[in-house]
Amino acid sequence: MVKIIAEIGWNHGGDMNLAKDMILQAKQAGANYAKFQTWSVSRLKSGEWDADGRRQIYEKAELTKDRHVYLIEYCNSIGITFLSSVFSISDAQLLNELGIQEVKIPSFESRNIPLLEYCNENFSRVFMSSGTSTLQEINHSVSIFSKSRLDLLHCVSVYPGEYGIANLPKMLRLQQIHPFVGYSDHIQGVDSAKVAILKGATVVEKHFTVDNNLPGRDNKFAILPDQLLELSNFIFNYEKMMIDHGDGYNVLEEQTRNNYTGRFNG
Repeated sequence: MVKIIAEIGWNHGGDMNLAKDMILQAKQAGANYAKFQTWSVSRLKSGEWDADGRRQIYEKAELTKDRHVYLIEYCNSIGITFLSSVFSISDAQLLNELGIQEVKIPSFESRNIPLLEYCNENFSRVFMSSGTSTLQEINHSVSIFSKSRLDLLHCVSVYPGEYGIANLPKMLRLQQIHPFVGYSDHIQGVDSAKVAILKGATVVEKHFTVDNNLPGRDNKFAILPDQLLELSNFIFNYEKMMIDHGDGYNVLEEQTRNNYTGRFNG
């Protein structure tokens, strides 16, 4: 079954009540995972985020250990899996300490070999985006995983993306080097995710929010609950249509076969 990751990230802006509402609405719309981001501003290097307001958002949205526990417990209480992206071994260690079994590695850290090695040893399932990497680099990163189930996600790390740069043929090439390939999508709407599913994606990740007018870049292009529901309904119907009934005629055609064949003389 194709899994849906609702990437809430830091769209909650540090408001835990809003985060809970996002989790609940993601669950109600059919998501399998509510994903956040695990990092510490105290370890954030200087960069373009210092000038565009993102550092201030990071400071508000940072998930402390207590906030992690709060969100994990809420996810468990309503039956959706908590997932989070890690950007360093310290982040992964925190999730491991909290008993989390599945983890996400973002594109920018997919070449962080010590982090990959730690996740392979300490998590049962790893989702890893492959944006910003060459095929040779992706091959090397994939080779690290011998103990964890790895889902390799095709990704183009442009926010927001456009149809013309989705490069879904690359997803097909990734399937030649790894059996479990999904799609992390930054394009507005759900059409691109639907096409990826038709091309065999095992999982699709979409940025998710409950209000596109909330602060922060990611809220602007994230999908809303009704779009997430559209995607989950598409997956449900697609998987029903892919049930193999063999090469003969369907048993439901029996009456039509018997009563309509040769119904006109001559």
